[in-house]
Amino acid sequence: MQTLRASKCGLSTAQLPSSILDVIDALNKAGFEAYIVGGGVRDLMLGLNPKDFDAVTDATPAQVKEVFGRRCRIIGRRFELAHVYSGRELIEVATFRAPPKKAVTSASGMILRDNNWGTIEQDFARRDFSINAMYYQPRKGIVLDFCNAIDDIENKTLRLLGDPTLRFEEDPVRMLRTLRFAAKLNFSIAPEILEIFTPEMTQLLRDISPHRLYDESQKLFTMGHLNRVLPMLIDFDIWRQLFADIRPEISTFIEHAAINTDQRIQIGKTINPAFFYAVLLWKPFLERCEFYLSKGVVAAEARAQAGLDVLKRQATRTIIPRFAETFIREVWEMQTRLLNPKPQQIQALSSHARFRAGFDFLLLREKSGDNTTQGMGMWWDSYQLMSTDEKERAISQYNRQRAKSRRKAATEDTIEPKSVSVEIEPLVNEPEPRRRERKSRTRPDRPVQTVSAGGSEIAYDHPILKRKRVKRDLNHVVFGPTQ
Repeated sequence: MQTLRASKCGLSTAQLPSSILDVIDALNKAGFEAYIVGGGVRDLMLGLNPKDFDAVTDATPAQVKEVFGRRCRIIGRRFELAHVYSGRELIEVATFRAPPKKAVTSASGMILRDNNWGTIEQDFARRDFSINAMYYQPRKGIVLDFCNAIDDIENKTLRLLGDPTLRFEEDPVRMLRTLRFAAKLNFSIAPEILEIFTPEMTQLLRDISPHRLYDESQKLFTMGHLNRVLPMLIDFDIWRQLFADIRPEISTFIEHAAINTDQRIQIGKTINPAFFYAVLLWKPFLERCEFYLSKGVVAAEARAQAGLDVLKRQATRTIIPRFAETFIREVWEMQTRLLNPKPQQIQALSSHARFRAGFDFLLLREKSGDNTTQGMGMWWDSYQLMSTDEKERAISQYNRQRAKSRRKAATEDTIEPKSVSVEIEPLVNEPEPRRRERKSRTRPDRPVQTVSAGGSEIAYDHPILKRKRVKRDLNHVVFGPTQ
């Protein structure tokens, strides 16, 4: 172990938010050791802006609860942690962990229980990557380095602590973390990791909960280097473990969406991780729609059922939450509405809750070379920048063009080809409805008979003679005033 001066590592308390300092000071005041550890220290040393900070201490979760009271909440069963709230910030506080006295593992070697408290030396050995095993004490101004992690940071090398095979078996999610850190930090992966990072090893991810895999996939989508990590998912055979019916290839549409997502994160815009799932599952959704349409299902019902099928299939790998599934299906449904909107509904459609997401999706399709958008992506893009009068003129022009296209299509349908006509088989074979034939009022084969009344003759087929006479029983008729 070596003790480094924080100032030589480029660290100072001025870089830290008040929330993490508040947690460290409260634990120290209560008589416990406390350090900042993990990605926060690593990113500060690399000159990056950390998303959050984690703390580690020799206090047990129950003791942390006593220090912070109602500000603390203990979570986790396999890996018990304390969540401490400091204002609006959430700080994750872990306890020093020791090797398990009695290993509670699955058949593949994955750790199922990991709540054995220990010392800081034991805790360092339990960490996954060397660059995440540096302990920073801001008040003392020191950094504890147990494994020469400072050299790995300078050499930009991603190295696992201990035997890579054993570390992946303990927690297969570390394979995803390996690719995520390599893409985010632009680090090279150590040779000993590459030797055991095989398709057979990635099969261990099947033992991970689909809920946890969904959380890890969101970290991949939102780290700001999605376009860099996607090819790595294919090269290391992780793609097949995360996505059910998506072919392991990066289409132009997926690439454009990944680049757009990274750009939005870099300029500080918010993103919805479910949007990229909508992009990834778009092609399987279209294929499923074609399947139902070929069976004669109505288009609206085909889209609805196809969306359910694709998302249900994906749930075998990563379970997408219900609200995210609803978002994805609404984005897909908006494509039909944006491609052929009714003129009187354009204004209301532009203020729809899912308009922006649906429009972004449509524009990305168009920029990726999808000809089925018919230029409507650029039309909606221009429409949003228009004034009220310009929008009315644009809608009128769109209405005229729409009517012209309909007339042209109707004309083409009515023109009979000169060549031999080919009968088109209908998608659904339905029997034609039977039409009741009207009976002629006059029968030509029978002479019309007449009845004389008041000097004039009335034919038998006259309406007045066709009235049905209802016989009444006069025994039940009451004559005179009634009550």
